[in-house]
Amino acid sequence: MKKVLTSLGATSLALLALTGLSQAQSRYSIPRPPVVLSPDLADPWILQLQPNKRRASVADPVVRSSKRKKTYRTASRGTQKKQQPRYSKTLPKHFLPQVVSYSTSHKPGTLVIDTNQRYLYLVMADGKARRYGVGVGKPGFEWAGTHKVTRKAEWPDWRPPAEMIAREKLKGRILPRFMPGGPENPLGARALYLGSTLYRIHGSNQPWTIGHAVSSGCIRMRNQDVTDLYERVPVGARVIVL
Repeated sequence: MKKVLTSLGATSLALLALTGLSQAQSRYSIPRPPVVLSPDLADPWILQLQPNKRRASVADPVVRSSKRKKTYRTASRGTQKKQQPRYSKTLPKHFLPQVVSYSTSHKPGTLVIDTNQRYLYLVMADGKARRYGVGVGKPGFEWAGTHKVTRKAEWPDWRPPAEMIAREKLKGRILPRFMPGGPENPLGARALYLGSTLYRIHGSNQPWTIGHAVSSGCIRMRNQDVTDLYERVPVGARVIVL
């Protein structure tokens, strides 16, 4: 009896061993996915295989940038510095046209210009307003008051006031006495004239100045924005400058 039990035990162990081996073999017989190396890790090694490029070491950081910062070389020491443009070429999102909540007692169709915040509001019904970013008068040329739109013009001509011509001449800049409408004209694509003043709400050939105090008192807008406003505002509309 002991011999029979011993024989059965040995047979069971042999079967278990064969089963385990079969499972192990079947596990390793499954095709394994190829090894993929991250591009960030592979780049230094690939660069080493390219004779026309700088040989990079593994420690070199791989830097990718869609934009390169402009630099210039100074004449004195030859060091590089970042160029600092006066204005950003990209208009911040909050200066783009948008409909906003606006609580006011002014009637729909009224234009309200907040020179401190650099916004122009076209009052709508139901506590809403269409808001645009604007450029306003530089220091010394600020003003406030209430007027009406007395005239509208597409691609307006520009006749600089005598005071502006004299003022700019002192700075070494000679202004023309007359400039026909067009893309180079500083009044831009449209103009809304305010009362009997020399002030206007107009477009600009310098859209990057929107949001800044840059003008001689006029209210500047991007050409596409003043064109949109032009279609919405009739002659006679009330304009409040704060």
